[in-house]
Amino acid sequence: MAELLERAGEASEFLKKLANPNRLMIVCALVDGERSVRELEDSLGIRQPGLSQQIAELREAGLIAGRKESKSVFYRLADERVAAVVSLLYRMFCAPKAGMDPLRGNNND
Repeated sequence: MAELLERAGEASEFLKKLANPNRLMIVCALVDGERSVRELEDSLGIRQPGLSQQIAELREAGLIAGRKESKSVFYRLADERVAAVVSLLYRMFCAPKAGMDPLRGNNND
């Protein structure tokens, strides 16, 4: 029972780090591979100060890792669990379902 409680606590902390919409968008963008801060800013529409804050939280949690190249910083997923969770979330919330209107979330009938 103690082990289950400990694992539940770990899962809760992991999910808390992904529970922010901006952090979730960042990890979704990194599922396909490494991206620079500039690429993330442009593709996600998150302005630099907010983006840096969310990246710092993800980095401190060990969910992403960065490397510096010249004047650019590139980030990638550092925890395989993130990719697994994002993949599941994509299938649940983003992938169009047969017979569903992806913009309305309802049947096309």
